[in-house]
Amino acid sequence: MSKDKYFIIDFDSTFTKVEALDELGEISLHDDPNKEQILQEIKNLTNSAMEGKSSFTEGLTKRLALLQANKKHLQPLIERLKDKVSDSIKRNRNFFAEFANHTFIVSSGFKEFIKPIVTEYGIKEENVYANTFLYDENGNITGFDKENVLCLDKGKIKLLETMALKGDVYVVGDGYTDYEIKEAGLANKFYAFTENIARDNVIAKTEYIAPSFDEFLYQNQLPMAISYPKNRIRVLLLESIHPKAVELFKKEGYQIETIAGALSEEELCEAIKDVSIIGIRSKTHITKKVLEHANRLISVGAFCIGTNQIDLTACLDAGIPVFNAPYSNTRSVVELAIGQIIMLSRGIFDKSEKMHRGEWDKSAKGSYEVRDKKLGIIGYGNIGAQLSVLAESMGMEVYYYDVVEKLQLGNARKCNTLKELLEIADFVTLHVDGRPNNKNMFGAEEFAAMKKGAIFLNLSRGHVVNIPSLVEAVKSGKVRGAAIDVFPQEPANNEEEFISELRGLPNVILTPHIGGSTSEAQVNIANFVPNRIMDYINSGNTYQSVNFPNIQLPELKNAHRLIHIHKNVPGVLANINNVLASNHVNIEGQYLKTNEQVGYVITDINKAYDKNVIGELKSLPATIKFRMLY
Repeated sequence: MSKDKYFIIDFDSTFTKVEALDELGEISLHDDPNKEQILQEIKNLTNSAMEGKSSFTEGLTKRLALLQANKKHLQPLIERLKDKVSDSIKRNRNFFAEFANHTFIVSSGFKEFIKPIVTEYGIKEENVYANTFLYDENGNITGFDKENVLCLDKGKIKLLETMALKGDVYVVGDGYTDYEIKEAGLANKFYAFTENIARDNVIAKTEYIAPSFDEFLYQNQLPMAISYPKNRIRVLLLESIHPKAVELFKKEGYQIETIAGALSEEELCEAIKDVSIIGIRSKTHITKKVLEHANRLISVGAFCIGTNQIDLTACLDAGIPVFNAPYSNTRSVVELAIGQIIMLSRGIFDKSEKMHRGEWDKSAKGSYEVRDKKLGIIGYGNIGAQLSVLAESMGMEVYYYDVVEKLQLGNARKCNTLKELLEIADFVTLHVDGRPNNKNMFGAEEFAAMKKGAIFLNLSRGHVVNIPSLVEAVKSGKVRGAAIDVFPQEPANNEEEFISELRGLPNVILTPHIGGSTSEAQVNIANFVPNRIMDYINSGNTYQSVNFPNIQLPELKNAHRLIHIHKNVPGVLANINNVLASNHVNIEGQYLKTNEQVGYVITDINKAYDKNVIGELKSLPATIKFRMLY
């Protein structure tokens, strides 16, 4: 790094997430009955000064008077501020140590609490420029040193003039007083720091915005703690994904865009450009054509169980892992199935409709308990197995059929064929996945094989049931009742009309694909999927990806991690290691997992390496994607 570059960094709302005097007020006014009102006055004065709307000196005088602070309050303040250092500042502690001679804290705050914070990050005491307090004989803060230029309006300009730094000067701060340094011609660049607060009038003035300190370092090709600024990772969330997912991605520092409904293929081709992460539910389709327009896509999140709406093979070919939520809404679907089994067995739905029309139909005709009845579960996966347990606890006899060998739970009995199950069951419920082979798996032949008067449920996928065959089975009385939550064609949003031959049939409960739509399930999904994606981005872990070779990696410590995704052809691993060996790079650890299409190689190397290594690895034959983590 050239010695003629200097870095001027603000303290309040830049080095720390908060305004220190606001925090001091929380401490000094703790027992004051008017605390909230006074604190709001202090915040208003702070914001007015930071936005350049009022005299800084006058505002500082008023704030100190309102604070009623004492020297004894400063140590608790320091401890509080240590916990509120900005996340991207914390990450880049090594930068401050490396460039200690050229990094200055220039603040209109006070040295008494600034020095103890910033010197822990390697910043030199003599490079901290700030105001100092005045006290009375009891230690009460009565004012500030008026000889210090930083207490004056345009004080930072006056200070920089006296510093007379010979070289390029870069200013990072959130306030108008920081921008004024550049405006006065005393800095080459001013970066509006928006990680903690974004002041519109400051942003409007500047050419450069730093949503994080990582971004400032990245733009100026300075050493960073992480490989890539997180604020450059764009996330697109469709179909009203739970706000918890938005919160998690925002906390990580990503840019978020949300759209309430689904997008068509053409709309998505346009929307996915420059997107790093896309989150969808069941109605949006990630096709090969969409992926051809996804120039920066790193990962796809399916905020649901199913992934048949995603071209998993095309994602794999493009080196894009897909993560879903296979367990997060299991309980919600199971509870809906249990509720519908009871409602249909008692004919509750039809009786309720009659009541709404004013008809009183008090009768036990056609109303049965579910105890001792036979439940046939088709698909004994996560949902089917849990339904098995709850149904048995209600006294039902449980039978199941699955094309894959599954261990039964409790007293559930396995059927060797689908026909065997259909001939036994009083209730038939589908819990299969959405693979293309399952399209119309349940049609006229299957309904004919069921017991007369049996009840049918489908809470799995819409395309697995032939709807005209179901309609005929209900009308003929072969099926006494049905509950359907999923349909071959579903409205794209809540404004579009639902059209189906099933409408108006007796003892048929229709629900709008809400099997997993409970608050608990949506929160679980919104926690699970973002964490899998962020773990992949931060560490390379592909554990629980539905299309990628699954690998769990140890924590990355004091090394660089090279992630190489390639077509699964012979010799790639040897080529990677030849590149590393020829460049005298020491391998700390190496991990390989493959499937039929791709190979996934993770190599941890020591930090001393020639920059040519990266270019050579990227250009190896069969490479799909390459990235580096550190």
